[in-house]
Amino acid sequence: MDLVYYVRLARRNLLLILLSLVLSVVAAYTVTVNTPAKYEASISLLVAAQNNKSNTATAYQAVLLSQERVKSYANLLTSRRVVERLAKGGDVRKLQERIRAEAVPETVILRASVTDTDPARAQALADALGTAFTQLIDELERPVPGASATARVMVVDHAELPTIPVSPRPVLNYGLAVLLSLLVSFGTIILRDRLDTTIKSSEDMQKISGSPTLGIISFERDARKHPLIVRAEGASARAEAFRSLRTNLRFIGVDRQPKSLVVTSSLPGEGKSSTASNLAIALTQAGWRVILVDADLRRPRIPDYLGIEGGVGLTDVLIERAELSEVIQSWGRDDLSVLPSGPVPPNPSELLGSQQMLRLLTRLTDEYDMVIIDAPPLLPVTDAAALAAVCDGALLVARFGKSRREHLARAVDLLASVNARLLGSVLNFAPMRGGDAYGYGYGSYGYGDAVPESDGLRERPTPVGA
Repeated sequence: MDLVYYVRLARRNLLLILLSLVLSVVAAYTVTVNTPAKYEASISLLVAAQNNKSNTATAYQAVLLSQERVKSYANLLTSRRVVERLAKGGDVRKLQERIRAEAVPETVILRASVTDTDPARAQALADALGTAFTQLIDELERPVPGASATARVMVVDHAELPTIPVSPRPVLNYGLAVLLSLLVSFGTIILRDRLDTTIKSSEDMQKISGSPTLGIISFERDARKHPLIVRAEGASARAEAFRSLRTNLRFIGVDRQPKSLVVTSSLPGEGKSSTASNLAIALTQAGWRVILVDADLRRPRIPDYLGIEGGVGLTDVLIERAELSEVIQSWGRDDLSVLPSGPVPPNPSELLGSQQMLRLLTRLTDEYDMVIIDAPPLLPVTDAAALAAVCDGALLVARFGKSRREHLARAVDLLASVNARLLGSVLNFAPMRGGDAYGYGYGSYGYGDAVPESDGLRERPTPVGA
């Protein structure tokens, strides 16, 4: 994964990132507004050891003693004994939490700070702290009453009246909110992406299937209501995608041009039936003699897409209850031949793997330029694998953001186990906008091989030979 991948990932989840930023800024604003302002007043104290002699050695020892005292005095400044002198009967623990003391490194200076919601009170408490501490040290460092103290503390800088609150800090709050929001949102996006095993690109499909991606079908909002590409005179990104798929099929096997093609998927709901129908329409518009066979004997969808009668068809031919010429129907102005599934049989796998089916395929490939077979999904049942084993090739359909890599890999393995020829794959429902957009905006151009359909895409079917 490179930087471009993460940029696309961020663009695809831009709404989530913006929502996270807005929520974090609102939270930071709420916290900032509802946090009472606090002011800090500081004092500086000097620790000095007594030096009654004027020689250098004694002065040096006094300095060392002062440095040692500073380390202890920093902790003593916030002790209960000192704070009790300031609290005057109040809560000593709370006042201790508001006092901060530190020794300035490499010096004999102490710095103490007191925080309060009232700036004047913070100043008064800081000065009182300095006075109380110097008195306590004078008592502690006097070994004998009346004797001179071994060390003393002096206030160097008295507290000034603070004018700018130290808390809350709006800029810091907003900055942290934005930073945490970006970290959390990006972390969530990347984690979800790593855990998401759905197909999100043609590169994923090529890597898993080991075959080229022959078509990328873009998503259109009205595709479910109008699944066929003959709408709007075929001038749409979806229609152009199927023309591209048609062109790729022409060049997929120069030495071994397929004449029978099984269109299947790993699981239901990935768009195999609409892909088979639109591919058949695109080939017919180019002048090919095409027959579309609905071999999904469990959940036939072709009659619903094309608006034809599916009560008689493939099953009737396989059990020799009807002749082929009696059940083939002609659809559209280009006379696409359609063989519906017929009645749903109790033994679909046996029928599709029978010798009658093999003889029927041989006959259809002799009579037509291309036989497109809409087969059931590969993983739930074995029907599609049985058909792919006796056809010239298979086309595997996957749905963007729904088909999983592990399911696609299992489907490829099933085809390989029956020595089926996987011609390529089709990525369905690919987005037209965003970081992973595959749309090209061909809708404003006209195409000579697109044929409009009257009144909602469907014509009244007529049986061949009627």
